[in-house]
Amino acid sequence: MGIAYFSKIMYQDIFSALYDRSYAPYWLSNGVTIAWFRYIYCCVTSRAPIIAIRCWQRRKDGRKEFRIFLTANWRVPIVSINEAISNAEVVEVLDNLSAYNKLTIAGKRDNGLYRLVVCPEGTKNKQDWLLRNIPGASGLLCMLSDKVSESSSFFWIIASSYLANFKISAEVVEAAGPNLRVVSTMCVGYDHVNLPALVKNNVRLGNTPDISTNAVADLGVMLALMAARNVKYAMSVVQTGQWPNCPWEPFGFCGPQISPVVNERILHKSSPGQTVGFFGFGQIAQATLARLVNFRVRKFIYTGSPSSSSGTVTPGYAERDAQLGASLGLPADSITRVPLRQLAEESDVLFVIAPGGSSTHHAVDADFLARMKRTAVLVNIGRGTIVDSDALAEALRDGTIWGAGLDVVEGEPHIGADHPLVREPRCVILPHIGSATTSSRVGTGRLAAYNVVAGVLGEEMPSEVDLTGQF
Repeated sequence: MGIAYFSKIMYQDIFSALYDRSYAPYWLSNGVTIAWFRYIYCCVTSRAPIIAIRCWQRRKDGRKEFRIFLTANWRVPIVSINEAISNAEVVEVLDNLSAYNKLTIAGKRDNGLYRLVVCPEGTKNKQDWLLRNIPGASGLLCMLSDKVSESSSFFWIIASSYLANFKISAEVVEAAGPNLRVVSTMCVGYDHVNLPALVKNNVRLGNTPDISTNAVADLGVMLALMAARNVKYAMSVVQTGQWPNCPWEPFGFCGPQISPVVNERILHKSSPGQTVGFFGFGQIAQATLARLVNFRVRKFIYTGSPSSSSGTVTPGYAERDAQLGASLGLPADSITRVPLRQLAEESDVLFVIAPGGSSTHHAVDADFLARMKRTAVLVNIGRGTIVDSDALAEALRDGTIWGAGLDVVEGEPHIGADHPLVREPRCVILPHIGSATTSSRVGTGRLAAYNVVAGVLGEEMPSEVDLTGQF
């Protein structure tokens, strides 16, 4: 099994996945699995370690010995290397160059070899590198920025990089050949994967749901607050040195408030409270809702997609919503499914958290935005293609809605400083960092690794997308 590997963060994750599949005789200290089972070799290029160590350990069942190739890499604690050496019957120390060359040569001639090949840092054209190295691949690990479309006796797992503009195209999938068994994507959504191509070629698909739910929900609430409270403009005043020349004004920097006014007696009337809407109501939306309960929001409405515009309630939804509300201490009927038009008209803050694809493309268009309140805030933490960027820019420019907070933008990452949305003072844009927490990325990397290893081995995947009966 060759493992062509780009990302440092998942360097250990592949090994952990292999270990958990009972291919590892030892679990090293500090929770690091280096590389265990018959003929596993790890090698790094570019920032290669100074020392490479190869160990042999006989199997208890009498079959061929394990060959453990360790690297004194910064990712591997020295105590772990010492433990591995102490358990080995044979130890051989190699320098970097000879280790790399020996592994490369061995990999080309030994059909029983399991390989880890690291794409050198600084490779300018990773697409070409992948095309040269992918033939015979059994697994493909991709990111959200990669595009997977129709598409020797080595078992390879090819893992793509985090870099944008890296496309796993039809050419790449075809180059992999008939051995390809699984595509594992390191994200929740899979609209970047051509599902008909996978079904056609009998390729399984794994994703990483739930791992980033809390991280994305946190960021969504932050974007709502930033857009509502005019934070982008306020920060620019400080950063450009205008604050000393900006006198205090009663309504300077003011924007809509998500939580109700604390002392309603001053207003001589009851505060109506805000209505928060969700376009898409999966795990991330529900986690976002839970956070907003602490803002004393008591009315939540949602719809799934344009197909729900008729207002028809799917059986089971009402019961789920009632249970969710009760678990959060909300009054009865605080969570309601509504038609798409009502969602636009009633939402004070609208979170877009739906999957991408043709069914949701430009669902939030000029007509949708025109129905929203002039004080409304739009937050998109779903997919950039759901919101028509041109229509949103015009709505912000004309004051059709108050503001927007975007972690995803149509056409990303090609969003320059001259983009209409970037120029809008009440539009906060982040470079798709919803899941960008250390724990979240480590978790998704590990689950993606488990998925791809299980798929290659023909075992049950921890998180597999059901493609049965599709297309």
